[in-house]
Amino acid sequence: MGPAAMKVASVVSKIEKIGFKITREVDIPVPETLCWWEESTNQARCVPEIGQVSLAVAQAVEEAMEAGTIPITLGGDHSLAIGSIAGASNFYRKRKEEFAVVWFDAHGDINTPESSNSGNVHGMPFAISLGDGDERLVNLLGFSPKVKASRCALIGIRDLDIAEIQLIEKSGITPFTMRDLDDLGMAAVIRDALAAVRKDDETATPLKGLHVSFDLDVIDPDVAPGVSTASRGGLSYRESHYALELLADTGMVASIDIVELNPARDIRNQTAELAVDLVQSALGKNIL
Repeated sequence: MGPAAMKVASVVSKIEKIGFKITREVDIPVPETLCWWEESTNQARCVPEIGQVSLAVAQAVEEAMEAGTIPITLGGDHSLAIGSIAGASNFYRKRKEEFAVVWFDAHGDINTPESSNSGNVHGMPFAISLGDGDERLVNLLGFSPKVKASRCALIGIRDLDIAEIQLIEKSGITPFTMRDLDDLGMAAVIRDALAAVRKDDETATPLKGLHVSFDLDVIDPDVAPGVSTASRGGLSYRESHYALELLADTGMVASIDIVELNPARDIRNQTAELAVDLVQSALGKNIL
């Protein structure tokens, strides 16, 4: 339902309003298999279905980048990033280039089947992209990891499992909690995040692009109620836009996810409208 709600919020016309042209719209079909459970498990759930969708997303993203356009992946939970990051990664891999991921989220999304109490893959996509998780998803497109941990920043976290804290600490990514944002301010956090993912070692190739993966639950639910896993104490309306504006200013944003929109929990489509406005900011919309 997420993409449909963003279409109602005029996502196409608003992108075109700031000077871009929509060259192609791709609707990714989701299998109608019912995945329902009540018991806990340490097995990743619905992997065949998620793998099917992830492959289609990866192919669409890579095709968009091959065509010289910016893929914007819109939809539901953050497991979509398994496919979008895989597609971007394959694009750069063929060119022997590197890219970075800036991931906005209230949660770590870095669980593995062994650390997860629920088995929900939407808590695992970051780990999968880093090469840790169910092999059927980790090895999407035939290689792993999709991105180096040293090229990743995680911004806005505040609702973590104990296992996730440990996984983040050993992962090699650069995390910024809401406390960091309170202490430093958004401008400093984005500056430090970019410095971290741009830092090259002696063997690294230069950074060529940024993949921005934005989970709407990073925003406070008073501002963005239409998400499935809301967590109080998140980004403000203005902080959210400012973060994406600063990334757009680099001129390196090459692929974008806007995810976690759940219209069933929204109020008068306000989160969908916010999501569309955030797309504009990520593409470089300026006040003047």
